[in-house]
Amino acid sequence: MTARRIEKPWGYELVWAETDRMVGKILHIDEGHRLSLQFHRIKDEALLVQSGVLELVLEDDAGELQTTVMKPGDSVRIAPGRRHRMRAVETCDVVEVSTPELDDVVRLSDDYGRTGDA
Repeated sequence: MTARRIEKPWGYELVWAETDRMVGKILHIDEGHRLSLQFHRIKDEALLVQSGVLELVLEDDAGELQTTVMKPGDSVRIAPGRRHRMRAVETCDVVEVSTPELDDVVRLSDDYGRTGDA
């Protein structure tokens, strides 16, 4: 498979693996930009910060949004239904491995005017 690049208003995604059971991609997030505050109904994902500094807002077990600063080598799982948002404190590359439901995005807030379900 040849990796495919998908341009985003915050940077780009580089999909480097895709099967009927999983997807691997790199999220390149430009400094100061952030992704939607969102959740997934089905998609289950894990993140690994490869470079840069990432601020992750993630819903905890009590339903509260908690902010964590992540650096290279830090990882986290984002279970379905958990609200989350990423912001690049420094330009960063984040490895994401997930189940294959790439269109399963429910946007709650977005800096770029994107709304609702992807």
